[in-house]
Amino acid sequence: MAVSESPWWRDAVVYQVYPRSFADADGDGIGDLAGLRDRLDYLAELGVDAIWLTPFYPSPLHDGGYDVADYCDVDPRLGSLAGFDAMLADARERGIKVIVDIVPNHCSCEHPLFQAALKAGPGSPERDLFLFRPGRGPDGAQPPNNWPSTFGGPAWDRLPDGDWYLHLFDSSQPDFNWHHPDVVALFERVIRFWLDRGVAGLRIDVAHGIFKDPALPDVPAPVINHAPSPYYHRPENQALFRSWRAILDSYPVAGFPGARTAIGEVWYDKEATLLPYLAPGGLPQVFNFDLITAPWDATAIRAAIDATDAISNGSQAPWVLGNHDVVRPVTRFGVRQARAAALLQLALPGSAYIYQGEELGLPEVLDIPAQARQDPTFRRTGGARLGRDGCRVPLPWSAGGPSYGFSRTGPASPPAPWLPQPTGWGSYSVEAQSADPGSYLSVYREALRIRRSHPALGTGVPGDGSGLRWIDDAVDGPAPAGVLHFRREPGFEFFANLGPVPLPIPPHQEVLLASDPAIQGHSVSVPPATAVWLSV
Repeated sequence: MAVSESPWWRDAVVYQVYPRSFADADGDGIGDLAGLRDRLDYLAELGVDAIWLTPFYPSPLHDGGYDVADYCDVDPRLGSLAGFDAMLADARERGIKVIVDIVPNHCSCEHPLFQAALKAGPGSPERDLFLFRPGRGPDGAQPPNNWPSTFGGPAWDRLPDGDWYLHLFDSSQPDFNWHHPDVVALFERVIRFWLDRGVAGLRIDVAHGIFKDPALPDVPAPVINHAPSPYYHRPENQALFRSWRAILDSYPVAGFPGARTAIGEVWYDKEATLLPYLAPGGLPQVFNFDLITAPWDATAIRAAIDATDAISNGSQAPWVLGNHDVVRPVTRFGVRQARAAALLQLALPGSAYIYQGEELGLPEVLDIPAQARQDPTFRRTGGARLGRDGCRVPLPWSAGGPSYGFSRTGPASPPAPWLPQPTGWGSYSVEAQSADPGSYLSVYREALRIRRSHPALGTGVPGDGSGLRWIDDAVDGPAPAGVLHFRREPGFEFFANLGPVPLPIPPHQEVLLASDPAIQGHSVSVPPATAVWLSV
């Protein structure tokens, strides 16, 4: 790559696909790779650069596929390796790159390595690949330490032979011992397996929790807060990521898919905790979750943007509004607010990730019956936490039909989708929105079209900092309360009214796009919960 060239991922718009909920090609109620392949034209028309696939590997599905039983195959309910290759080839024809999810912190309790460890017994070399320990107390009946599970309850389960094993998540997801060289070698093989097939990159699950303090000490308070701890943000992580970066960089950058990337899922308590992950030679990118955690408040959102910009920008730390683990933006912010937030996200410097259904304005489904819920968080907390099923409900493609077009083939009355869709789900469908110029989908399509063509957007013009200048300095005068207003060169301004009353629209040459379709070139004010893109 020439020095002046920038790798594709620095300003890419990546669409996250949760395969089981995206599209079902064989009519069994479960989304699959063939369904994704059938819908690639939709993603090409939307205008994304790449897709990120959450796990599609063989799994008993105790945690939505993040309990992996084989890292180098496809779950037969979702397809086959040949089907994956066909999907990858079709995506390439459309210029769409593919990123796959790697889950290194833990595997499934049904993975052959863990099954071998169970059979081998206490003190065996097979158990050294995981974190087995004797318990505390006179008869070993107490867990080895007080670490909590992210999904509720303790992070240890005891076996009949007396050993305890660590699982920072569900008991079906035993944690690997990353101080063992065989674990390191296993994942180097996994990474090369998928890169050799032609994927453009990796999303690294729980990238902040891979290594644990070998002493397994107690923590002061057994709560999950994403701060550095004996199980989060260990310094050993960074040496591992440098070795993975070397693997990525060993692949050619010429031709499709270009420079290989990896993006880490790193939850953090403050931006300073994120700094080591952004050091040169480590992972190319880590997620910036500040727009997920910020409330709908102009001061808070600006502070979130500035905090990230102070240590990086959206090229190294892409912007996200939602994903398969959090409540959907429409439910967190509100319907109008989420539309404005989408224009904010896509106007910020760098890369952006869109979770499937955000472009349709899907809300969180909150009334899934208890017997239909599948997230282990719901089970492990006795229903005190609803879990993440509400943002994973299968997409509506058609305005009507037994599954709103989610299942495209099969019998006249195919099996119900694996998670129930609510009544009226079809009003959010692609079919219902495609011909409506004021729909959520149309706003997203137009935003991505403009973003591709406008020189100020994406990474923008090289310059100081992020390429973003807030318009509230001494020259411009103070911005009104509840306003987010910034300029990017050449000739672009973003203006959002988060306050309670309409505000005058700033001077401009043209309204490029508005989250409220009622705003036209002759508009003189911006309503509450509305954002506009301006040519200036």
